[in-house]
Amino acid sequence: MTDRPVVFITGASQGIGAEAAKEFSRRGHDVVLLARNQQNLELVADAVRQLGTEPLVCRCDLADLDAAEHEVARAAEHFGRIDVLVNNAAWREMPTMRAISVESWDKTLRISLTAPAFLSRWCASHMERRGKGVIINISSIQSRRVSGFGPAYMVAKGGLDSLTMELGVLYGPKGIRTVGLNIGAIDTEMGADYESPDGQNISKTLRQTTEDMIPLRRWGQPDEIARCIAMFASDDASYINGANLLVDGGWTHNISPYSLKKLLHPEEF
Repeated sequence: MTDRPVVFITGASQGIGAEAAKEFSRRGHDVVLLARNQQNLELVADAVRQLGTEPLVCRCDLADLDAAEHEVARAAEHFGRIDVLVNNAAWREMPTMRAISVESWDKTLRISLTAPAFLSRWCASHMERRGKGVIINISSIQSRRVSGFGPAYMVAKGGLDSLTMELGVLYGPKGIRTVGLNIGAIDTEMGADYESPDGQNISKTLRQTTEDMIPLRRWGQPDEIARCIAMFASDDASYINGANLLVDGGWTHNISPYSLKKLLHPEEF
């Protein structure tokens, strides 16, 4: 059994998950790394080792809940404890409701909502024995601001927000906090795969359009979100429970693009 706290991170092979693994390592946590890409997981594991903490690599597709449950049990046996769960992994496609297949809908909800729900249950069973723990759910502002495409992802994130509140009420009396982060546009691989019907990558156009709406005028970086995750998982956030918190550069509360503001008030914007 390790004397260091242990964090279990899904979607840990790249982006926010990989940066969270390194941030928790800097803060003295041993790290469970779960994702599908073995090669990338090993790279993240090497980075964690260089920071002086121990990684456990778990190659797993969260569409397979039996495999996910097995990896939780393996992590708990390996380290003797699980202190923090970061439900970061997600999957989505971007058809509209008119076109989405049942298979795509089901897979999105299974990976982005059902898996986090049951990972929370399995990890919380180990946290309860210690009378302390934290579950961090990585949600999205798209649980509140919809686009007309990618409906299963929007629904999954809305459900994840509700799950955060539910788990906060259920597990709070056992000393386990649950916190959701509604993140905005972040510079990750998932933000670089937008294509038009003719196969053109339109991610650059999307980025320019969204940055015109974000008061900080830029997309967030994965390491910025990682620091937020680690902070809300720490005792510095000891009275935050069952809450969904905006981490979006101010985008949610802005009603008009800055190009329009500049037309109306050129000397101010």
